[in-house]
Amino acid sequence: MGVALFATLLAAPAYAAGSHAGGHDDEMALGKAGEASHVTRTVEVSMMETNEGEMLFEPKVIEVKEGETVRFAFQNKGQIPHEFVMDTSESIQEHKVLMEKFPEMEHADPNSISLQPGETGEIFWTFTNTGDFEFACLIPGHYESGMHGPLTVAAK
Repeated sequence: MGVALFATLLAAPAYAAGSHAGGHDDEMALGKAGEASHVTRTVEVSMMETNEGEMLFEPKVIEVKEGETVRFAFQNKGQIPHEFVMDTSESIQEHKVLMEKFPEMEHADPNSISLQPGETGEIFWTFTNTGDFEFACLIPGHYESGMHGPLTVAAK
């Protein structure tokens, strides 16, 4: 019974946070997983930490247009694991609380990626709705150390 309860706790908040574990038709407030053949541009994102203990993404701000399909190319240039999650600010905060409770949780959501030091990876994303969103690293302590930023989707 303990394993079933644990699985339920993990599944329910992930769904409430807007995460979908299905195919490309699953849409979130931010949009949906994109197809490589529809990419209109690439945004290179570095994950790192400084000697002063700050953790950050480069770029610090991401701006895209409604309808745009973007290839995010990630590189963890740091010495520790990092992740990238993009969603509404509310969902980011809900997911952050969940990560604090279950720090070993692994993600399989199309709007996120986890990388070990030196690793690279990519996300293809189609932005279907305008608005102000957020991206963040939700590994406990990383958000508080500066690893988050605004993601704006402007009208076409």
